[in-house]
This record gives sequence, structure tokens and C-alpha cells, in this order.
Amino acid sequence: MVVWNNSDTTEPIFILRGFPGLEYVHSHLSIPFCLAYLLAFIGNVTIFSVIWTEFSLHQPMYYFLSMLALTDLGMSLSTLPTMLAVLCLDVREIQASACYAQLVFIHTFTFLESSVLLAMAFDRFVAICRPLHYTTILTNSVIGKVGLACLLRSMGVVLPTPLLLRHYHYCHVNALSHAFCLHQDVLKLSCSDARISSVYGLCVVIATLGVDSVSILLSYVLILKAVLGIASHEEQLKALNTCVSHICVVLIFFVPVIGVSMVHRFGKHLSPIVHILMADIYLLLPPVLNPVVYSVRTKQIRLGILCKFGLRKRF
Repeated sequence: MVVWNNSDTTEPIFILRGFPGLEYVHSHLSIPFCLAYLLAFIGNVTIFSVIWTEFSLHQPMYYFLSMLALTDLGMSLSTLPTMLAVLCLDVREIQASACYAQLVFIHTFTFLESSVLLAMAFDRFVAICRPLHYTTILTNSVIGKVGLACLLRSMGVVLPTPLLLRHYHYCHVNALSHAFCLHQDVLKLSCSDARISSVYGLCVVIATLGVDSVSILLSYVLILKAVLGIASHEEQLKALNTCVSHICVVLIFFVPVIGVSMVHRFGKHLSPIVHILMADIYLLLPPVLNPVVYSVRTKQIRLGILCKFGLRKRF
């Protein structure tokens, strides 16, 4: 189906492509995607509820983890409606206003995930490098302000994008590359001069994902330096062990982000399916795997989950 927009008054309609060339197996592909969304929902809701119902987990590290769980939940729910509409119902049309709203949610939760991971890195830095001042630095008030700052920054940098996009004309075939709306994907369909929006998008990525990743790396350099200064080898391992879960979720988030960027930049000769799968992995992998990582690697979370389901007495 082809949709054109040559009118200044008619709202554009975009076409969500899903998996081009694999339309005949969309109903089968919906099964693993539904399972992934279900796992992400159950896992993150469980993590969040355990932290907020177990008084022993009312500590800075777990407050940040609850923020991560809510962010992962939001990230997965942002793509859920259109993904299932395309795969299960073969509904591919989406109004421009709905598309802009979806991309705002997707990108906001993406940048929020990066911000929360940075906040968690700061938590580990204070816990290891300033252990005596940990509770005085990371008070409930400070944690609340950090969470609010992460949310406001993520929303603030994304909100201008739909305002810019709605002023552009879309006079080509409005077929998007994915089963959901992304800023660059919509932008490339514009026949207006979209350099401002393109440059703005690049600056936002550098100022958020770029700065956050460098800051997280720097924090771990300082953490490693502090750990190597500990005389006891056993204490060194104990300190590093508290960072393993966070390092895993950082890699789960940033490795697909780097992969998507590399494929977008150097993989133009690759099949469109590769680009689509990379984007799906980048948006679905963290919400699915993060709860698993913290459930397996963090004893307090694991025990809390067992208590939640009545498999163990409260600790």
C-alpha cells in the first residue's frame, strides 16, 4: 500500500513495514515477540514490586534499580502497540500524530535508561570510593532529585523533535523501516530541508548516550583504582562483585546501541532485515535481560522474589 502526502492540511499517514519479505510469517514471528514482551513485563514488575515491598531493600542501590525497572517497562510498552498490530493484525497504517507520540516515548525511555545507568554507576562509585559517606551523600532526597533530573533531561531533549517533524512535508512514499516510529526513520521520508532536525538529533545522541557512556567508563576507572588500593584480595573481589550486575546491564544496553550505529553507518549493503533485527534487539533486549541479571546476580533480589512467591521466609 502506498500513501502520499502533498497537502499542507492533511495529516500524513505512515506505513509500518514490520519485516519486509517475511509478511507471510508475521503471525509466527508474533509468538517470540509476545513472549519477549511478556517476560519484560513480568520481570520488571516483579523487580519493582519486590524492592518497594521489602523494607530491607530500601537502599540507594535498589531505589536506582527500581527506576531502571520502570524505565525498561516503559521502553518495552512504547513499541508494544504497533509491533503487535503489525505482526498479529496486519494493521500497518499509523497517523503522523500517533507516530510522533510513539517516537517521543521510545527515545525518552532510551535516554532515560542511559541516565539511570549513569546514576547507578555513581552509586557504585560512592559505595566503593566513599563508603563512610555513602548514606549521607545518597539520601532519599538526593535520590529523588537525581531521578527527577534524569527524567527531565530525557524528556527535555526529545520534546522538540515532534515539533520539528510536524512542520515538514512528506511527499514520498511514507513507508517506515520498522514496526514502530523512530526519529531518523521518519526524518528520511521528509522532502523538506530537514538539516536542523538531523543535526539536532545527532547533538542529542552525543550529549546523552555519548556523555553518559564516557562518564560510566570514567567512574569504573576510578572504582578500579580504588579497588586496587585495597590490601585484601578477598575484599577486592567483594567490592568488584557488587559491580558485576551493573556492568552486565550497561553492556546489554550500550553494545546493541553501538551495533545499531555501526550497521546504520557501515552496513548499507546489508539486508533490511539485519537493520530491523538490530533495532528490535536494541529496544527489547534490555527490558528482557535486565531483570534476569539482577535476579541471578543479586542475592537480596533473588531472596525477595522467593519471599514474594512464598517459596522462602522473609529475610
